[in-house]
Amino acid sequence: MIADLPPEPAMHAWPLPYEERLEARPTARIDLVVIHCTELPDLAVAREYGERVVHASGTGNSGHFYIDRDGSVHVFVQPGRTAHHTRGYNERSIGIELVNTGRYPDWLDTRRQAMDEPYTDAQLQALVALLKAMQRDIPTLAFIAGHEDLDRDTVPSSDDPGRQVSRKRDPGPHFPWPQVLDHSSLVRIRP
Repeated sequence: MIADLPPEPAMHAWPLPYEERLEARPTARIDLVVIHCTELPDLAVAREYGERVVHASGTGNSGHFYIDRDGSVHVFVQPGRTAHHTRGYNERSIGIELVNTGRYPDWLDTRRQAMDEPYTDAQLQALVALLKAMQRDIPTLAFIAGHEDLDRDTVPSSDDPGRQVSRKRDPGPHFPWPQVLDHSSLVRIRP
């Protein structure tokens, strides 16, 4: 359950090794927050994935903020840098990753598409507090979306290439959109 007035979360700076190589941007270009779940077992593994260099620029795929199950908020990439977290939306958005197993470890297996782990109260409290702080600090912030809202592509499943599964399903069916939206003036978009 989300409290009415959560305190501002403590931010733990944990910059990715390549953060300075990510494109700098004025925060006035940011109008969107994208909610993700890591689909990994814990924050340590999410960090390992974030540190992987997968682009010619010497950078990788990562959100800006990671919220662990205990509600701690870790800053991997400052908002003034463009992180690679949602195809086609990176330049205008901030990515927030909630630590959650999602479909791990068989993301694309047709038999593993359920996302059964609920988000913790501590995570949701921290998320609402983070959203409030970002709205205060970035006045252009107006919209919110789930990764699944913006990336609707399907791909062949890993167990049966003749069947298609969603490439992205996060934050998934256990994310309490009504509660989060009730505590924010951000408008959910689903292009």
